[in-house]
Amino acid sequence: MSITKEVKASDATAQKMFSKGTLVEVSSDDDGFEGAWFAATIVKAVGKDKFLVQYQSLRTDDDSGFLREEFDTLHIRPCPPETLVVDRFSLFEEVDALYNDGWWVGVISKVLGGSKYLVYFRDTDEEIEFKHSDLRPHQDWIDGKWIMASQALMKLLYL
Repeated sequence: MSITKEVKASDATAQKMFSKGTLVEVSSDDDGFEGAWFAATIVKAVGKDKFLVQYQSLRTDDDSGFLREEFDTLHIRPCPPETLVVDRFSLFEEVDALYNDGWWVGVISKVLGGSKYLVYFRDTDEEIEFKHSDLRPHQDWIDGKWIMASQALMKLLYL
């Protein structure tokens, strides 16, 4: 179960947290992209609670450079911290899977041999095979802090 809570940063906090050159992740509400987070770099602030970012992997239609787009602070978060190296994921563990240049939330549906896993995506009702290196433990950005998915659930249950 993925539990997310949107937190709006104050102007001063956002300007400080998302200064030029900061590595971030951004999400889109566009069809087919909901729930995915893409690596980007802050180019500049473009008004109150808005920033111009440059994607690290998505390119322009003519392939002349990396795509740039404006996002509000509800769709920007810092890059998650590196977690302890996980040598294996468990059945039903919530993970982020690197797929189509973004991080998508899924659940380990089967542990395969050779450091491979089947990951189930609820939103699309798809199950896709991933190498261990293309997965990371899922974390939520809540109240300005990174929280492991299991801790996020407990926090919301006991509010």
